[in-house]
Amino acid sequence: MTEPIERAFDLVDGINGADPFRLVVDGVSHPKELIHGQMATAWLVRLAPEASLALRLAARAHHIRRWAILRSEYPEGRHGYLRWRTALHAVHAAEAMAVAADAGLGAETGARAAELVAKRAHAGDAEAQLLEDVLCLVFLETQFGDLAGRLRPGALPGVVQKTWAKMSARAREVALTLNLSESDRRLIGDALAPVP
Repeated sequence: MTEPIERAFDLVDGINGADPFRLVVDGVSHPKELIHGQMATAWLVRLAPEASLALRLAARAHHIRRWAILRSEYPEGRHGYLRWRTALHAVHAAEAMAVAADAGLGAETGARAAELVAKRAHAGDAEAQLLEDVLCLVFLETQFGDLAGRLRPGALPGVVQKTWAKMSARAREVALTLNLSESDRRLIGDALAPVP
């Protein structure tokens, strides 16, 4: 008999399999949020194999149905970006709660997963930090190189520093062992180097 968390993963993957945006990982094209959710799950298993059901669901569903609200639907600039993110958080939270209910995980697990994906957990919340670590590692593995090529000159160090600031000391150590290209490694090293 399938465990509720496995049913939840199947439901999330079924939804995210419809993502029209693609991401190439190890030479294979995938629906972007499908592979992101699967990679986040793999990182969580590595960092916290005994993670709660809510955190496991949150990792898999952190960007569930993200493509439903496009960034272009909101104004340019930071204010528009924050409005877009707030709208996305509401979608992710509602979807996570629905998945939890449909999979038989229960309302409490669904509510906690929703709190985590909506980034409503309080400062110092250990599960929220673990989720942030996992998401930062997936970002570094899958999107850092592409982003580096798209940003205006001089913007990358700020992105690296903000990402690094979100991560725990343990996740930073793991990040330094990632199989990144030599140029990506150099970019990260340069961004984190102390200013002389």
